[in-house]
Amino acid sequence: MRVLVVEDDFRVARLHSELAATVEGVEVVGVAHTAAEALALAGSEHPDLVLLDEYLPDERGTSLIRRLDAAVMLISAENDGAVIRRAVAAGAVNVILKPFAPPVLTQRLAAFRRFWHSLEAGQADQRAVDRALAVLREGDSPAGAMPKGRSAVTADAVRDVLLGAADALTAQEVADATGVSRATAQRYLADLVSAGRVELGLRYGSTGRPEHRYTWRG
Repeated sequence: MRVLVVEDDFRVARLHSELAATVEGVEVVGVAHTAAEALALAGSEHPDLVLLDEYLPDERGTSLIRRLDAAVMLISAENDGAVIRRAVAAGAVNVILKPFAPPVLTQRLAAFRRFWHSLEAGQADQRAVDRALAVLREGDSPAGAMPKGRSAVTADAVRDVLLGAADALTAQEVADATGVSRATAQRYLADLVSAGRVELGLRYGSTGRPEHRYTWRG
C-alpha cells in the first residue's frame, strides 16, 4: 500500500514516515511539507493513502482532501469538532489527534491496509462490504487494548478466520483453522465476545448437546 506523508514540521514528518514504514505492506512514496507539494506528489506518485496534517503553510489540510484522489487520514492538533466534521464530510477515512502514541497510527494503518486489500478486485456483496468496513474500524481500538498474554498475530488469525466464514464457527473449528489449541482459541474468542466484535450463540449438535458458535459482528 502506497502512503504519502504531508506534514509541515520536518521532524514530525520524518517520525510519521518511519512509523508508517514499520507496518507490513506499507511503502512511503513521498513526503510533502506544503499543500502544493502534496498535490504534486499525489499526482506523480499515486498514493493509496495520504497522512495529512491540517495546518500547512499555504492551505488547510481539510481543503485538500477532495483534490488528492486518494484515501486520507487527517492528523492534526486541531480538536475543534467542526474541523473534524468537515474532514469526515470531505471524505477522510480517519482522524488522529496530536499528540498520540505510535501504536495509534500503526494500528490504523494496518487496519486500513487490510480493508484496502479486502476490496481489491471483483464485485462485492453486502456481506463483503460489511466485513471490510469492520476491518477498517479495528484500528480504532485503544492502544494497549490487547489483553496480557495474548499475541497480536494469533488475534489477527482468529479474526481472519471468522471474517472469512460463511457460517458461525465452533471454538474447535477456529482452532483447526488457525493451528492453535481449542483452549487458546476459546480465550481469544472470549476476548472478542467481551469487546462486542463477536456474537456468541448456541446450536444443538447431533448428540443433542448445545455447542457454542461464534459469528463476526464487527
